[in-house]
Amino acid sequence: MTKTPAIDIDLFWAKLRKEARALAKSEPMTAPLLRRTILDRKDFADCLVEVLSSRLRRADGLDRAELASLFSRVLEAHPAIAASAAVDLTAAVDRDPALELLSETLLFSKGFHSLQIHRIAHVLWTSGQPIGAKMLQSAVSARFGVDIHPAAVIGHGVHVDHATGLVIGETARVGNDVSIFHGVTLGGTGKETGDRHPKVGDGVLLSAHAQLLGNIRIGRGAKIGAGAVVLTDVPPHTTYAGVPAVKVGVPRCDAPGLEMNVDFLDPA
Repeated sequence: MTKTPAIDIDLFWAKLRKEARALAKSEPMTAPLLRRTILDRKDFADCLVEVLSSRLRRADGLDRAELASLFSRVLEAHPAIAASAAVDLTAAVDRDPALELLSETLLFSKGFHSLQIHRIAHVLWTSGQPIGAKMLQSAVSARFGVDIHPAAVIGHGVHVDHATGLVIGETARVGNDVSIFHGVTLGGTGKETGDRHPKVGDGVLLSAHAQLLGNIRIGRGAKIGAGAVVLTDVPPHTTYAGVPAVKVGVPRCDAPGLEMNVDFLDPA
């Protein structure tokens, strides 16, 4: 597991519950869902177990109760998962103008769900349970159209927007405060063995359908344009775009993953 991020999980949980109570009052049709997933849960980890197991239960014939039991055991042993999920939720609402509430992201964002289930699968993978880990990977792929190998290492404060078509390979690494749009691939070239997937630094922005191939390094604070095919290392704080991708400028901020401005025609 990655290092536990600095967040007051109790304060975050209180904020989420306050929001859910207000939403249940303003939109009564949502009240049963909000009670089951948030308001009747003992803490944020328990909330995550309910949400994730419910969302995945129709994939590959998995039993919701068995999933909930597995997820509960993993989250109890690895509190960093819930802390990372809280940071991911906060990041999504802070960065994405289409998201206004923590609760809507928690309940409806398949990018968020895919990432948190990957964190659980990664624990299984690193604890010598590869088949269980790949079972979760397969279920997420079937349910959400997102394929993240359980061995991949992903930081916190990561926002996966839309998520459809996202592929992250076995030896890929993704840093903190990264934003990833739909259709992105962190893949191999098909010729390599061993360490063969991209390493993405902190604060990076990966725009829609960017294809990053091979054991390459994407430097801290870099921006990758939509549809780019990246085959070489990208220096920190540079903007790459095109097929094959080349430097076209520099980002307007130090961490474009936080800004989520996908305009890659930044001035050099």
